[in-house]
This record gives sequence, C-alpha cells and structure tokens, in this order.
Amino acid sequence: MYTSDKDELFYSKLDDAVGLCYTRQKPYFLPFLSERRQALSEKYLRSVCFENFCFFGGYENSERKMLALCYDDVQPEFPISALEFRYRNCDKLNHRDFLGVLMSLGIERETVGDILVEDGRTIVFVKSDLKDYFVSQISKIGNVGVKIYDADLSKLPKGRGTEELSLVVSSLRLDNIVAAVAGMSREKTKSFILTGNVSLNYIQTMNISQQTVAGDVLIIRGKGKYILNAVMGETKKGRIRISLIHFR
Repeated sequence: MYTSDKDELFYSKLDDAVGLCYTRQKPYFLPFLSERRQALSEKYLRSVCFENFCFFGGYENSERKMLALCYDDVQPEFPISALEFRYRNCDKLNHRDFLGVLMSLGIERETVGDILVEDGRTIVFVKSDLKDYFVSQISKIGNVGVKIYDADLSKLPKGRGTEELSLVVSSLRLDNIVAAVAGMSREKTKSFILTGNVSLNYIQTMNISQQTVAGDVLIIRGKGKYILNAVMGETKKGRIRISLIHFR
C-alpha cells in the first residue's frame, strides 16, 4: 500500500486520538475525512487492535465522514450540523462555488463535509462548532445572494447523480476493468496503473493483475469513481458481463 509523508502524519494523529479517547474515557472525533482517509483509518485502527470506531457524515451514504473513536459501546452523537442555502433557481451555483467561499473564511477543508447542490438549494455539512460562524459570515456565494437555514434532511438534493454502465471483460482483473472503462489498450492500461493513476477501495494500487469483486470501488484518474455493482454471468464466448455504477 502506497503511503506518503502526509499519511504518516495522519497515522500519528490517529495514535494521539486513540490515546486521548482512553485517557478521557469518552468519544474522540476526527474531522471530516476523504474516502481514502477513511479506508486508511479503518485499516490502521484494526492493525493496532482498536475496534470500537465508526464513521458518519450527517446522512446515509455520505462521502466525506467524521471518525468517532469510542471508549464504550454507546452510540456517539457526532458534532455535525447541516446548513441549507437557498437562492433563486436561475442562479446556477456549483460545488466549487460553495467550497471556495467556505475556504476563503480561513477554515480547514476537514471542517466541511459533503456539499449537495441542486437548483435553488444547497445543503452543506459542517462541524457543529463552526455553524454560527458560517451563518454570520456568509450572505453571498460569488455574486449570488443566499439565505441560510437549518437543513431539512428529509429532502436531500440529489447531488451529482449516478449512471449504470454494462460492460464485457475477459476477466475480473483490475487491468481488464480499467481498460474497458477508460477505452485504453491493455499495454496503455498497464502503464496507466503502474504510474499511480488508479485506486481500488480508495487505496492507490499498482497491482495490474489484482482480482476485483462486486462492491469494489475504483477511482480512475480522469474518468471518475465507479462501483463494480454486479457480475452478471458469461457471454457465449466465455467473456464476463459486469455492471458498474458511475458517479458523475
């Protein structure tokens, strides 16, 4: 597994967090983590025999999630708030517009979770202790005036959406699937993977022959994020039909 200096620093923070959880005898929360950091966290915590942890991002199937290290089996209450920004439907705002304004306030990226955008309405998940600060500081996103409310989580924006793809591959090897998704030759795919452009289950991999299974998540640079949704049997020529979910 590839790790960087930033990963090693993150592992050190995890160690400190585990120690604080034991010392204080109460849950300890790490801020919103990317899906890659979530995967690294889970693998590392299990390696040091710390099993009492969970992730949550404010709603089911969130991408960015907080990590709770728990001292006991009591379900922790995550310090997450959801802000709802409302504006005219004709004002076309996007994820980048909101993130840019939030970052301009001098806060860390880890204090903001998912940003779900639709026409006239966007929900942003934030650390609860920053909620009032955001409300007091933001009246515009770009040149667009916005009003901020506590979010109605019963009606979440659809976000970027997904599409289902059906492909035929010779095997479930990683290079075969990447080649089919990216439309590249096997040789070009091999070079593409070996230069660090593919992650499997959020961990960068250079193992071109690694077998994949239903439920695996692939992130292919320049192509996006995919879930191997199902293996649907063989064709008459012995090739394999697969279904992929593509996150747009």
